[in-house]
Amino acid sequence: MNSIKRIAFVADDNEKTGLIEWSYFNKDLLKGHKITATGNAGNILEGTLNMPVQKLLSGPTGGYQQLAALIEEGKIDIIIFFWNAVDEQLEKSSVRALRRIALAANIIIACNRTTADFILTSALMNKDHLIAVPGNSIQTGQHEKPKKMAAL
Repeated sequence: MNSIKRIAFVADDNEKTGLIEWSYFNKDLLKGHKITATGNAGNILEGTLNMPVQKLLSGPTGGYQQLAALIEEGKIDIIIFFWNAVDEQLEKSSVRALRRIALAANIIIACNRTTADFILTSALMNKDHLIAVPGNSIQTGQHEKPKKMAAL
């Protein structure tokens, strides 16, 4: 994993205000990294961070599949989810599959704001870091392509 992290955001509609507040607060920490986001989260982050964001489709309309493909290609280092934990969206098979793919690729996953805060302020955040992907050797920089997971 390189010092410039490739961070993906997924945000439920009900969590957009939280994403706006959090991204403004963490603007300086996020600016040195490459940001990708599904749906309207991309527009929100582009505005709050005042930087280009790779925008994917809305999650349910193909964004989860796009993000899964980026993970499988080794192009995402971190996923930060902004969602309501009691929302039934978590139970949708496409979201479960996305989390499974992220776990299989051994990338960093934050499922709440506190975890995201700890990740961004980690001493490892702005350094190269060796990672191990199950089934592959330890790598730095580019990931080897993880084994293909079930389709979303």
